[in-house]
Amino acid sequence: MSRWLRAATLVLLAASCGGGGAGRAPNNLEDACAIIRERPQYIRAFRDAERKWGVPVHVQMATIYQESKFISDARTPFRYALGVIPYGRQSSAFGYSQALDGTWDEYLEETGRWRADRDDIRDATDFMGWYMAGSRDRLGISLRDARNQYLAYHEGRGGFSRGTYNSKSWLLRVAEDVGNRAVVYEVQLANCRQARRW
Repeated sequence: MSRWLRAATLVLLAASCGGGGAGRAPNNLEDACAIIRERPQYIRAFRDAERKWGVPVHVQMATIYQESKFISDARTPFRYALGVIPYGRQSSAFGYSQALDGTWDEYLEETGRWRADRDDIRDATDFMGWYMAGSRDRLGISLRDARNQYLAYHEGRGGFSRGTYNSKSWLLRVAEDVGNRAVVYEVQLANCRQARRW
């Protein structure tokens, strides 16, 4: 094997390993309290976004669960030509919030947070708060309405206005799951707050 081919193989292997655990999901994604106990920096980020934008912690958590399963460097799958040749990802979505390049750029421009990174929980939750607050302002969607906030988040505000989600039964099921998970997370967070478990 040539040196160049060996080097390229090593680079690809290193990239696929995810940087020694970087981006790993918390161990128990079904328990909001367990997530926060394992990653205390998350609750600080969620609370900051809630104070700044008004988006409840449980709505943020349910959306991040759906978008990235709390994996900081999550990306969309590759597309394949002829079923085997990778030729790019399905979209530019990246990070906890799966923000698309264009929407992320709009966020950076509007907020002036030029050093923000999509794989940083504080920046991802701030982005999510910014986007959802905009959906409330432009579309009238309550910040507590995880289902419809998720539909606007997934389809974009224009798509939501046009009702593009109505022809996607799979997306309606996913949005229902996000709404249900938000309710579960809200109850769990209230219980562990009462028990002072975080």
